[in-house]
Amino acid sequence: MEPGAIGIAVVSLDSLPVAAPAPPSIALAARARALVPHDPRILQIAFLGALLAAGAYFRDFSLRPAQIALTFAAALGTQGLLDRLTRKPAPSWLSATITALSLTLLLRADNLWAMPAAAVFAIGSKFVVRVRGKHLFNPANFGVGAALLILPGTWISPGQWGSDVALAGWLVVLGATVASRARRADISWLFLFFYLGALAARVAWLGQRWAVWTHQLASGALLLFAFFMISDPMTTPSDPRGRAAHAALVAAIAYAWGFGLFRTNAVLWALFVAAPMTAVWDRLWPAPRFDWTSTQGSINRQGGINDIDDIRKSAAASAEVATDHFESSVANASAGRVDGRDVVVVATG
Repeated sequence: MEPGAIGIAVVSLDSLPVAAPAPPSIALAARARALVPHDPRILQIAFLGALLAAGAYFRDFSLRPAQIALTFAAALGTQGLLDRLTRKPAPSWLSATITALSLTLLLRADNLWAMPAAAVFAIGSKFVVRVRGKHLFNPANFGVGAALLILPGTWISPGQWGSDVALAGWLVVLGATVASRARRADISWLFLFFYLGALAARVAWLGQRWAVWTHQLASGALLLFAFFMISDPMTTPSDPRGRAAHAALVAAIAYAWGFGLFRTNAVLWALFVAAPMTAVWDRLWPAPRFDWTSTQGSINRQGGINDIDDIRKSAAASAEVATDHFESSVANASAGRVDGRDVVVVATG
């Protein structure tokens, strides 16, 4: 063939290999994955709701139905009102529901009005306490802290969760699932590493039995905090380095609060005190701010691909573009098909 000439090879479609169908187990897993909501907040609502129902039924949370109803009404009502006043395009009902669930799981009161008031404080903090367009405090954490500081007849009862190993296992599994979907599992695991590491060092230093440490490890309140509060993607540092520093700071404050000052509710107060440092970490290590809507697209605003479904979609889109480009080149070089068979154009030279 002359250099620079164009040859045409005729290839039958029947001779091309046919991809084997996916195994039934993989197909079943793909169908099950398709049923999982892409928005992590839906999973979090389901898990927290199940914990609230199970806790109220099995562990006697001393929580009245009227308190739950009023807390939800206050949270959703405040969210809707402030969203309208700030002219947000759509109210954040999912976030408000998570805040209400968290308050009913954590906070207790001897009256009907304290918990709804805490819900108002919690939702209001998202709109008032902001730095560069990002709210600093986890809403539920702020609501609990404000209630304990200024509202009479309020308290937290971390012992209501007990130290049941089975419950701890479920909290780890469910919490890790939610945190991973929100791409914030790193701060949960780092906090547990730093905090439990400090507790282990204390046990070794004092010569205590390791059963003391395993008892602390199975704390339902600690695991609930680690996977459902400190991992809030809207109030954690945007960069992984900032999240690591924040996890270490919260763990250090919690340890000092509990074993230096001998005060209760150490992890909750540690997060409350350390919250303003989020702005410092974001200033030291700038990164795109988290956006819940970014979890819906294949390529999020943080420059990453969200999950396997999105990888598949991205690959399919790339393949389609490449195919269109190839077919366009073939059409420009020669007339498309011969006797119902594909025409492949090969340039030589």
